[in-house]
Amino acid sequence: MFSIGDFARHGRVSVRMLRHYDAIGLLLPACVDQATGYRFYRADQLAQLNRIVALKDLGFSLERVRTILGEQVNGEELRGMLRLRQAELTAQIEADTARLRQVETRLRAIEGEGQMPATDVQLKTLPAARVAELTATAGSYGPDDITPVIRPLYADLLDRLERAAVAVTGPAIAYYENTPDGSVLVHAGLPVAADPGDDHDFAIVDLPAVREAATLVHRGSMDDVMPSYETLARWIDAGGYRATGYAREFYLAAAPDECDAWVTELQEPVVPA
Repeated sequence: MFSIGDFARHGRVSVRMLRHYDAIGLLLPACVDQATGYRFYRADQLAQLNRIVALKDLGFSLERVRTILGEQVNGEELRGMLRLRQAELTAQIEADTARLRQVETRLRAIEGEGQMPATDVQLKTLPAARVAELTATAGSYGPDDITPVIRPLYADLLDRLERAAVAVTGPAIAYYENTPDGSVLVHAGLPVAADPGDDHDFAIVDLPAVREAATLVHRGSMDDVMPSYETLARWIDAGGYRATGYAREFYLAAAPDECDAWVTELQEPVVPA
């Protein structure tokens, strides 16, 4: 038998926590001295304590912990639940990290307000292009909505092209369209020299030439693209132009595992205002 203090030390928890677990009936002492009120625990109760702390640390409420333990789940079932919860928390951390990165990007854009390096923007004609593409819908045009959609599209498209023995003939081109419900239709395209009439599990479309587009080369991850888009917008406005749709993204260098080394030309169609 262990006193409550010794049991707390072996379980790496506080005495106060053990008293709370006793009070709510989650982990009762093996016995209580009726004369002194001192609590005593058995060594085999450490296994129960470990389950309680692991579930609590993974974000389960104590009420949910009580339900799980009351269902008498075995070790393998418990490990499965913990792995699932761990995956959920990891995804939340990644989402929060991405959100913080977007905040930092917008702060940099705010700090750069009033600066307009016009020499970085070029007005050019975009040639027509034939691309194989896959599409999906994103909640908005923001990087935190676009990135989780477009990356799997390109991975899937490359696999399909390889199975179909269709060669890629140039850098990737992404473009976007509004949808009636306010979301954004994402087109992930790769230039090909294939017949649109062929029977494939991807679309082959011809992108029309664009007479005039304001273009700007963005270097780095597309998660950090907001300042570049703001520079492009200020140039368009100051130059007496009006954008006629979302910019195409022409990926000059885009290694999947080296996002910070990407080089992307932003190509926004414009007309005189």
